[in-house]
Amino acid sequence: MLQETGDYADKIPDSDSRPENSRWDKGLYRCLSSEPFLLISFLTAVCLLVFIVHRPALSAKAVSFDDEQYFIKNELVKNPSWISTRRFLSEVLRPSTVRGYYQPLSMISLMIDYAMGGREDNYTPFHRSSLILHIANTALVILLLYLIFGYIWVAVLVGLLFGLHPLTVEAIATVGERKTLLAAFFSFACMVCYICFAKKRTWPIYGVSFFLYLLALMSKPISIPVPLLMILMDYWPLRRFNLRKVLEKMPLLAAGGIFAVITYLSQKNTALVEMPQVYGPARIPLVLCHNIVFYLFKIVWPANLSSHYAFPQPLSLSDSMVLAGVIGTAILILLLLISLLRTRAALTGWLFFFVGVLPTMQIIGFSNVIASDKFVYLPSVGLEMLLASFLIWLCYSSGQHKPLVSRKVVIIVMLILAGLEAGATRQYLTYWKDTASFYARMLQVKPDAVTLNYNFGTILLRQGNVDGAVSCFRKAIKVWPDNVEINNNLGTALMAQGNLAEAVHCFQKVLKANNDDIKAGCNLAKALSEQGKLTEAINQYRRVLKIDPDYISANKGIGLTLWRQGNLDEALDHFYRVLKIQPDNALVHYHLAGILQSQGKLNEAAEHYRRTLRQMPNHLDVLCQLSRIMATNPDVTARDANQAITLAVNAAKLTGYNDPAVLQTLAIAYATAGQFDRAVEIAEKALGLAVTSKNEVLANDIRNQLESFKLQKP
Repeated sequence: MLQETGDYADKIPDSDSRPENSRWDKGLYRCLSSEPFLLISFLTAVCLLVFIVHRPALSAKAVSFDDEQYFIKNELVKNPSWISTRRFLSEVLRPSTVRGYYQPLSMISLMIDYAMGGREDNYTPFHRSSLILHIANTALVILLLYLIFGYIWVAVLVGLLFGLHPLTVEAIATVGERKTLLAAFFSFACMVCYICFAKKRTWPIYGVSFFLYLLALMSKPISIPVPLLMILMDYWPLRRFNLRKVLEKMPLLAAGGIFAVITYLSQKNTALVEMPQVYGPARIPLVLCHNIVFYLFKIVWPANLSSHYAFPQPLSLSDSMVLAGVIGTAILILLLLISLLRTRAALTGWLFFFVGVLPTMQIIGFSNVIASDKFVYLPSVGLEMLLASFLIWLCYSSGQHKPLVSRKVVIIVMLILAGLEAGATRQYLTYWKDTASFYARMLQVKPDAVTLNYNFGTILLRQGNVDGAVSCFRKAIKVWPDNVEINNNLGTALMAQGNLAEAVHCFQKVLKANNDDIKAGCNLAKALSEQGKLTEAINQYRRVLKIDPDYISANKGIGLTLWRQGNLDEALDHFYRVLKIQPDNALVHYHLAGILQSQGKLNEAAEHYRRTLRQMPNHLDVLCQLSRIMATNPDVTARDANQAITLAVNAAKLTGYNDPAVLQTLAIAYATAGQFDRAVEIAEKALGLAVTSKNEVLANDIRNQLESFKLQKP
């Protein structure tokens, strides 16, 4: 005889003695037989609502933290093929295109999206797949709750809260978080199969569950605790916990252990790993307490959400959030222990959540954030199980007791909560419309976050917003004045702004910290060159090239500076060195052509101009210079008047026939071809434009050529 408790789900007996008419049996039986239409109808309605609420994610254009390595600069993703697939699967301990852990299925899924049209200017295919996965996950959560508790309306309402919750936005709207959705999909499917196995004891179903677990592990390591979550489910709500049930999880536990080792080694080999002893013994309990309360608070009250929650500074009890975490955790643990007097649900549901989120709790440091919304995507199911159990306890009689609350009242309250979640999710999605809005939101939550200011400054600099980039880098440097990367990027932005003196100071700070930093050394040389200090710049470039003789930026920079100094032969040597490493470097071919042209080596110059045009077909100066060489080359056999005209016409089209210098080139090409009437016509237009623009030097040059053309007319 089962002992009465305050939780209906606690009365589910052990599977070996469970009566056939138990609620748990009915949940599985009805799902497979008498209630499929009703369940499918509710699932369809919930999935449609989730799609409608999250639909703005399809047009999100924000570039998030890891998007570059997951997509923008990932050559394997951008070259869909069996070769890319094989590399994703085979690069286990040292992934070559993504820093961090082994996650081949997630990368393959992004590669497929790229093949279906995903691009830097079209994120929709990526977000479409992510939204489909989230909708599927919502359906699986509902199915899981229904199989456990047997009440369709409870499973549907709790699953709806999961599907609409604002904490799910980050996983959908961030390309790099495909791994979270995919791992959760396979993990939820694995749990559903496990529930079926627990009832029917059919080993083929166990095999399917094991296979799904492997797929989850190959998507993201957050799925490693799934076997432990199954053991907790055995304790509650399945109530089949014993040593034999633990031992049946051994294959899954072994697979999880192997992938835990793979995760640690691949993360250590390619990214950040900080062991607990680095920060001292107090860090772990403080982080755990902070995050336990932080996550529960965000789930209950999802306000001021962000994709970047920086570590409190300092991480000690002097920080109000850390202190609140310690006090809140102590109270929570006390309440959970007291709850055991009446039910297993509260403690077990919370332990499910805690064990699920534990790998991301920074016990082993792997990130510069203390918490993240995406980390609770999978573990939140434990709290949803607890909520479902609570709703059943509220609405159904226990023994001689009447229901505490009417089902209608509970349904109305749950729908109101779902509506509030939907509004909050829609509002939160507006911040993903572009990168500027995305970072502005995060900086609104944490204005002094170094990583946010640094990353946003880097993006603004890449977009050409130099002033905005300088502002962000200055905020970051106030918090971390000696950081090498921040100083380097600030110096680069200041150089683009024209503030050369301060840029030089930034690069010198970097070199003072690390004299062998070739990036900063090269930037310093460039700043000195722009200041007109050519000898100092050349000496600095040579110092860099002693460290790395093949450093392309240094060879290009010293080549340009030597050219300005008049040392053409040595400049050519450095440009030729670059071409040995990068034979198709268009800008180096362009610079080489300019030097050779100034030396009178027009045939060689023409060849390098042609190599430039292969990569940059609309380069205006190349079109003009090559046209002039084709028209005026002293080597008559190398002249080609028709080609000269074609090149000059293409250049004129680019300027709308409104650039006097380009029109002068076109007039020369026509004159070379003997079309003097056309040459005179074009030259007269060029002269008018030069006079209007008050370019007297050009105007006089065109005037002399015009007279020459007129004299040569038949």
